[in-house]
Amino acid sequence: MNEQDVSILIAVGDSAQRGFLVKTLARAGYRRVVAVASGPEALAAMEKGVFALVIAGGRLAGMTEYDLCRAIRARRAGAYVYILILARGRCKSPVLEGLAAGADAVLVQPVDGAELSASVGAARRIIDLDRSLRMTNEEVRALSIRDPLTGVFNRVYLMERLPQELKRSRRYGHPLSLIMCDIDHFKSVNDRHGHRAGDEVLRDFACRMAGSIRVDVDWVVRYGGEEFLIVLPETDLPPACVVAERLRQLVEETPFKLKEGESCITASFGVAVYQPAQQAGPITLDQLMEQADGCLYQAKRDGRNTVRGAAARRPAAKGCTA
Repeated sequence: MNEQDVSILIAVGDSAQRGFLVKTLARAGYRRVVAVASGPEALAAMEKGVFALVIAGGRLAGMTEYDLCRAIRARRAGAYVYILILARGRCKSPVLEGLAAGADAVLVQPVDGAELSASVGAARRIIDLDRSLRMTNEEVRALSIRDPLTGVFNRVYLMERLPQELKRSRRYGHPLSLIMCDIDHFKSVNDRHGHRAGDEVLRDFACRMAGSIRVDVDWVVRYGGEEFLIVLPETDLPPACVVAERLRQLVEETPFKLKEGESCITASFGVAVYQPAQQAGPITLDQLMEQADGCLYQAKRDGRNTVRGAAARRPAAKGCTA
């Protein structure tokens, strides 16, 4: 990361010192610098933009530099902010107070350009490490929720997100549809063409599913083997069945390209919808998925290469009969 990648917020009340800091940082190559004179202005600036480094001190108006530091640390959202306090006084107490408030480093004034540049350079190393760690964590997270073969989401992600979708559906009264789909006679693909060809079919199938739904709204999960689940938030049964039929046609009408040539493949689809406004009571996640799976089973029984759907129903309570 170079200097221009670091956004710096200067919160210093003294105008002369503020100007000195801006010029010193500019000479060191830092161009993304915002300077304010008060604590409230600093907090407002942080609401509007993202800053990796905050330099606070110099008779800051509205609150002390230590109060500003504590206010920044109280914020939970966003990336870590490195805080450098320019403290007044020559005893240890300003340093101790700054560190206790949450500062990463404290310089006791007066501060010259060389000392400031060295301190900002040290801050950059910490910022670089933090960014690298966050990127690594994001990469690990992405790998943990994706199916390695097809690239669509896996069951780990399904069990994290689908309960949230169901909860949102209940809260706002919006329908939630699930499409369970399965490649017909997939075992014969592996038997005739080999497992590598079967993997190619799975990748192509997943790509077709993911490429034919709403971006950033609907999502696809490899549920297991050749079975996939498509989640359609805010979608009732008729439009969900339309989506499933479109996907069925996409699979049937476009042959799958294999190394040995093209192969015609079909798939079966089962659609279940949760309609909170029409439900007599809440339905569980397992019940909704079981009903989608039941519709898929019905599609298989009806000859495969078809779509079957139904509104989800809460199972009747078990009890004694007279």
